[in-house]
Amino acid sequence: MESQPHPSENSRPRKYRPVEAVLMETSEVAAMLSMSTSWVYRKASKLGLKGYKLGRGKNAKALYKRAEVFKWLEQQKVH
Repeated sequence: MESQPHPSENSRPRKYRPVEAVLMETSEVAAMLSMSTSWVYRKASKLGLKGYKLGRGKNAKALYKRAEVFKWLEQQKVH
């Protein structure tokens, strides 16, 4: 009895689109804004850029939604 190849083995290889990151780490936000990470931790939320805290204690991470960072940045435009 011959084994038949799995259907996906005969079909063309799938082209995977890279997944765009939804969340940014504090270091990415800092680099994008040309500021330090400590500035982002201290000042960003006071200026309206809110992060999302994931985890507890020392291992907690502050992450930012990419769309919200761009929206906030657009609001900082000098007229």
